[in-house]
Amino acid sequence: MEIDGEALGDVIKRLRRAEGQIRGVIAMLEEGRDCADVVTQLAAVSRALDRAGFKIIATGLRQCVTDQESGKQPQLDIAQLEKLFLSLA
Repeated sequence: MEIDGEALGDVIKRLRRAEGQIRGVIAMLEEGRDCADVVTQLAAVSRALDRAGFKIIATGLRQCVTDQESGKQPQLDIAQLEKLFLSLA
C-alpha cells in the first residue's frame, strides 16, 4: 500500500509531533517532574501515534475501495486492513 502525498505529510507531521513529545517526556523524567504530568504527556504521545496509524489505515481503505471500483486488485484486502485497525484499537 502506498500512502498518497497529502496523507503522508499528515502522518509524518503527527509522528514528528510524537517524537518531540517523547523527548519532552524523557526530559520530564530526568528532571524528576510530577508523575501526573508525565502520564498526561505519555497519553498525548499515545494519541498522536494512534492518529498516525489510523490515518495510514484510512488511506488503505480508501485505496482499496478505489481499486475495487476501478476493477483493479487491491494491494491489501479488507481482512488485512481490519487486522491492522484492530492492532491499534
